[in-house]
Amino acid sequence: MPPVIAVTSGEPAGIGPDICLRLAGRSGEARLVILGDRGLLAEHAIRLGLDIDFADFCPKIPVDRSKQEIAPGRSVLEVLHLPLAVPAIPGQLNPANGAYVLSLLDRALAGCQSGEFAAMVTAPVHKGVINAAGVHFTGHTEYLAEHTGTPLVVMMLAGNTERGPLRVALATTHLPLKDVPAAITADVLEKTLRILHTDLRRKYGIEQPRILVAGLNPHAGEGGYLGMEEIEVITPVLEKLRAEGMQLSGPYPADTMFTPPILAQGDAVLAMYHDQGLTALKYATFGQGINVTLGLPIIRTSVDHGTALDLAGTGRADPGSLYEAVAEATRMAARQ
Repeated sequence: MPPVIAVTSGEPAGIGPDICLRLAGRSGEARLVILGDRGLLAEHAIRLGLDIDFADFCPKIPVDRSKQEIAPGRSVLEVLHLPLAVPAIPGQLNPANGAYVLSLLDRALAGCQSGEFAAMVTAPVHKGVINAAGVHFTGHTEYLAEHTGTPLVVMMLAGNTERGPLRVALATTHLPLKDVPAAITADVLEKTLRILHTDLRRKYGIEQPRILVAGLNPHAGEGGYLGMEEIEVITPVLEKLRAEGMQLSGPYPADTMFTPPILAQGDAVLAMYHDQGLTALKYATFGQGINVTLGLPIIRTSVDHGTALDLAGTGRADPGSLYEAVAEATRMAARQ
């Protein structure tokens, strides 16, 4: 039986519903289930001119896709219906639907924990409108960590480039830049590298992962003249883990590390903060990149872009990142 993968449709006023509809009828190695308001999805299908049959998700009874073979041009999409609080208008955020967005995550997570789903893939959410609804929310990564009781997870973005795969993990995630240095402690850095090393083996099948580690400061501190974090924190951790057999290189100046000759020497990169790592990653892979949460007891992948409110309901949203996120979740599920 193919793995069953939950796909949350995300912020209802954004492009999440649109790109999820593009999964209808796609052949693959997994059974995809869209979590969202069925009426919203049907409305967007009409708006986009898509001829889709919607089927209610029944765990033990896969949808009959024979219609696709009989009637070319039609496709089937399995939906696990969760109702909106209020009608959603493309491009117009409404805090009243903040709880709805979180209910999609909660249901997908519950299904992954029970074994109903083999993995979850998330379409983009809007952090601001969820906070406006009265819920402190900094992102999928932190939310799933809290709700699985995982003390530390690692956010990694990945995508394919002309020179091969590029994987960039982060030592810190959604923090103001001024708070980053204090957040990079020896303990956090060691645990982050252990999680990255373990999941590159377990989820990606890389037996001996080679990890490139960035410095925090310009020129990786220039021997202490531009900062001491490389000398006092990063290098001692790398030396400790190298002694255990991990293949770790660095700390590199970030502008040097993201060059083809250096990237060719590693299977993944660990950047010290969000924009240090993701600016290069998104430039190289945008539209095809994905987000993976490492360290969770479940498989979770996501698109690498936001809600794109200006594109919602227009038919111009590119589903490429969602396709890649689904494909990666499927591959990971097959390795479990």
